[in-house]
Amino acid sequence: MLARGLNSPSCSSMGRLFDAVASFIGLCQRMRFEGKAAMAMEFALGGVVMDEAYEWAFSHQPTGIQLDWSPVIQAILADVKQNFPVATISAKFHNALAEAIVAVAKQVGEPRVALSGGCFQNRYLTERSVKRLLAEGFEPYWHQRVPPNDGGLALGQVVAAMRALPVSRITHHASH
Repeated sequence: MLARGLNSPSCSSMGRLFDAVASFIGLCQRMRFEGKAAMAMEFALGGVVMDEAYEWAFSHQPTGIQLDWSPVIQAILADVKQNFPVATISAKFHNALAEAIVAVAKQVGEPRVALSGGCFQNRYLTERSVKRLLAEGFEPYWHQRVPPNDGGLALGQVVAAMRALPVSRITHHASH
């Protein structure tokens, strides 16, 4: 299916990566709601604190930088085979994501980095990414008052719609 592109579209969602890893380490085989696997991965950390991260690679494509997660997946599968604790695998995976964010920021060369999207509901990933970006001299921005998931998207849509309305209609509705 992958080789033929049949019912297997390309995906750049971090959520699908969390889904795959959670399945590999036995945390989530059935999805009952969006984000279930990612939540299981975060909860699996169980307070583990470590700096070790899985290694990954990235390549330059005509469309930009592309992360190659195959080394991460291979290392996770090797750790599963060796019966590493789920908490350790989860921590190394989260740390790998934070390191990928830092590496891409370095490649792009933009000093300001915005962290947004549903995966940043994950407190560990957000805090780790912010910490690492600051340590490398970047200026990270992350959600603090507006949720990084669909709630933030909905707010942005309301703001965009309000900007599209004539000022007289906004003033009229606000006074009632």
